Amino acid sequence: MIRINPHYANLQANYLFADIARRVHAFQQRRPDVELIRLGIGDVTEPLPQACIEALHKAVDEMATTSHFRGYGPEQGYDFLREAIALHDFQERGAEISADEVFVSDGAKCDVANIQELFAADVRVAISDPVYPVYVDTNVMAGRCGAWVDDRYQNLVYLPCSATTGYAPQLPDTPVDVVYLCSPNNPTGATLTRPQLQQWVDYAAANKVLILFDAAYEAFIRDDSLPHSIFEIPGAREVAIEFRSYSKTAGFTGLRCAYTVIPKTCMGRGDDGEPVPLHTLWSRRQTTKFNGVSYPVQRAAEAVYSLSGQQQVRTLSDGYLANAQRIREVFQALGYPCTGGDHSPYIWVRTGIDAWEFFDMLLEESGVVCTPGVGFGRCGQGHVRISAFNSAAQVEAAMQRIHTVLQT
Repeated sequence: MIRINPHYANLQANYLFADIARRVHAFQQRRPDVELIRLGIGDVTEPLPQACIEALHKAVDEMATTSHFRGYGPEQGYDFLREAIALHDFQERGAEISADEVFVSDGAKCDVANIQELFAADVRVAISDPVYPVYVDTNVMAGRCGAWVDDRYQNLVYLPCSATTGYAPQLPDTPVDVVYLCSPNNPTGATLTRPQLQQWVDYAAANKVLILFDAAYEAFIRDDSLPHSIFEIPGAREVAIEFRSYSKTAGFTGLRCAYTVIPKTCMGRGDDGEPVPLHTLWSRRQTTKFNGVSYPVQRAAEAVYSLSGQQQVRTLSDGYLANAQRIREVFQALGYPCTGGDHSPYIWVRTGIDAWEFFDMLLEESGVVCTPGVGFGRCGQGHVRISAFNSAAQVEAAMQRIHTVLQT
């Protein structure tokens, strides 16, 4: 008899975005005459930067020759990309990260999900509420979260994020072992300041806590005083792992390339209490379960760091941020409090009514798809997330429809 993993039964029935897809499909069946505008799931819409396209073509051509053909690459990533990452994303910002502390992968979502394999089944996990669902669901699958009671898992520690906290998580008031942080945040768009991150690093060092820091949206930060990496904070090398992605930075959602940084000084503990380098464990995990990212895709990622690549990815993020500013302006003018949209492609809108009710209203009356905040956690009730990932023309059309619906 094949017995299934019993913890899957604790997962909530519908993944948020699958539920949205079902509602949208039903609407399209009823109203095929309405042209939908999607400002929900955070997928990019603009073409890849030209520098990346050229690098991709060149690398594919190399694969057609005997002298330059590449087979299996290193599971941790090619040195040319790891060195570019260490230099441009960290060392140039004063963060002490070396190339061999970088692990290239096919997506930050995969890494954020897989990293929990390194931890004991009984570690206590803290998450923000609202939160990116992958942090929660992967720990449910591993059996860490307990039963679902009153819209929360009993064994998770929730860090409520609301308007009164600036949508930033506060330090837990109960012991934990692992904390997930995301800045700029998905879904709320809030960005942690340097003092806030220093407080978290100091807390982690004092309490032997590991911080899992998701920086997938750092390319949208425009204030030089805000940190792009947790490793810009003194002491972070001993207590943090960072995840980054080219999906939103350079439009790689269809190419798949990301990376995780694990400093060699970041330790877990064995059953005997002795320190164990997490860098070593992750390397072992990746070499066992992962065959690496393709050579052409890694060359395309390397092109992000060229002079032309940097200019082109900046243009991409500037365009999405212009969309975000327009969305935020419209909702605020209509009297809806918002956060995000300044250093983030997401705008977190306080609706004042049930989140799914607001979602359905926008869908039915304006043909615009957003994301109900309650799908990200109990504290997301009464909010929706609006994504700026669309063309300027589509965003403008959506805002005109929404303005018409909400001003009446």
